[in-house]
Amino acid sequence: MFRRQFAALVLLFTLLAPYAAFGQQPQGPQQPAPDPNDPIVRIKDEGMNRSQVMQTLSYLSDVIGPRLTASPNMKRACEWTRDTMTKWGLQNAHLEAWGPFGRGWSLKRFSAQVTDPQDFPLIAYPKAWSPGTSGPLSAEVVYFDAKNEEDMARFQGQLKGKIVMTAPMREVKARFEAPGTRRDEKNLLALANAPMPRPAGRGGFGGNRNPDFLAQAQFAAKKNQFFVDEGAALLVDSSRGDGGTIFVQSATVPQPFSPNAFGPNAPRRINPYDKDAPKIVPQMVVAVEHYNRIARMIQAGEKVKMEVNLAVEWQDQDLSGYNTVAEIPGSDPQLKDELVMLGGHMDSWHSGTGATDNGAGVAVGMEAVRIIQTLGLKPRRTIRIALWTGEEEGLLGSRAYVAQHFGRLETSTTAATPPAASDGATATPRRGGSDGNAVASPGPAPAPALIKMPEYDKLAGYFNLDNGTGKIRGVYLQGNESIAGLFRQWLAPFRDLGAETLSLSNTGGTDHLSFDGIGLPGFQFIQDEIEYDSRTHHSNMDVFDRIQADDMKQAATIMAAFVYNTAMRDDKLPRKSAPGR
Repeated sequence: MFRRQFAALVLLFTLLAPYAAFGQQPQGPQQPAPDPNDPIVRIKDEGMNRSQVMQTLSYLSDVIGPRLTASPNMKRACEWTRDTMTKWGLQNAHLEAWGPFGRGWSLKRFSAQVTDPQDFPLIAYPKAWSPGTSGPLSAEVVYFDAKNEEDMARFQGQLKGKIVMTAPMREVKARFEAPGTRRDEKNLLALANAPMPRPAGRGGFGGNRNPDFLAQAQFAAKKNQFFVDEGAALLVDSSRGDGGTIFVQSATVPQPFSPNAFGPNAPRRINPYDKDAPKIVPQMVVAVEHYNRIARMIQAGEKVKMEVNLAVEWQDQDLSGYNTVAEIPGSDPQLKDELVMLGGHMDSWHSGTGATDNGAGVAVGMEAVRIIQTLGLKPRRTIRIALWTGEEEGLLGSRAYVAQHFGRLETSTTAATPPAASDGATATPRRGGSDGNAVASPGPAPAPALIKMPEYDKLAGYFNLDNGTGKIRGVYLQGNESIAGLFRQWLAPFRDLGAETLSLSNTGGTDHLSFDGIGLPGFQFIQDEIEYDSRTHHSNMDVFDRIQADDMKQAATIMAAFVYNTAMRDDKLPRKSAPGR
């Protein structure tokens, strides 16, 4: 028995030995030990072993909380980040006004429950810039399931003083995939092999829309106005999430429909935060499971009543937005007037605490400059961090900053960026919001003219972080092929931390676009998804407990290294061809 087992083991080892040898990595020349005086080695050590990124993020998200643009919490966050970076030794830390933006909004009190034919509380949240209910509102619920104007007619005279469920039920399917994911080799390879992106038309969407889209837009516009005209007391939407997660953004303002709503002659959209915004109906979002239950109760013949108490506070004394800016001065007499910038947006939506979107990016940026400052490194160029506001409403803070400091594009069909407002803020091109206040695209336009401001030729590069808590896996190059070799070298020390992918792809939706759009080198890092789109992005679950500490340390360390390397080069980062005439 023993001999047979031994012979079997010998045979098994003989068969497996070639595969074991194949799996081993070839042993190359022994790498020299890292030089402890190398700045990147020091940055890596400080960032990974003595990080303060989680303390920074906890204060921002737990103590200050949600940071809706122009709200008191937003102003407090601007001042706290300014004061914190001043304590760290950064210079010229200040708030820079832009706007006018519009009215601030704060949620003071909210509760919602079904009271008849039985009592149960609702998982719900009001929309930002929704008016309050002027005390508890108790009313019958109407299930508005109209899919076209003919259906809508049967609700005429039925909505006055009622709580209106605004859309048909949505089917909720089981989820068989994990809500949290990391980028695997297949995904990273696809990014690395992505082709050169095609040039995008100005405005991103262009002016052409298919007939079905236009018909849906027209019906939505008429439906929103119908609710106002019929005297609805409160509007209830179903959340696009499930499992109790509420995705909620801004209140919907009825807009007059125009076939040109998405073209170059689009009328200016009205936003709920505008100082002159019309009176709108209070609005909230309910978890889809509760929404569907109420709808089925009504379909079964039950008369459902709901009680909602929504108290809000408006701030209209100061209509400006503010960015926080601070610097580590350059040390090279020939290069200190040039700039390396980094940043992320500090504003958030209101149902969570803005931890992954985008307290994470703010904390990473602040930690990056803390690392450089703490180590006493002397960058040749000035390093400037900017923490933006108004991003969620259309990159407003960064667009205003770029227009004031670096440049803007003008065409015969788009007005120039207005001059500074009377309160000293940088005037900002207006843009629509979300949740019904979609951005109107300028569509096709003549070749724009690039109007350069004094710092246009001084910017070496801008680095942005705004895709949640996931660690950095590489960099989106925004079609800038000439920079690939340089960034590959800079990522090499962080290969052991999972960062090595470069993609020619463009990525959108955040503040690097304000720089890239006028030909400046602006970059967003590739990050692991984690739970960003599935759970936290614009939701009530965007809170500190969804943050991954090790990922944050890694991201801040890489951000610090990229910023420092850019500040130390003899030349600025390579640029793409500048747009415009």
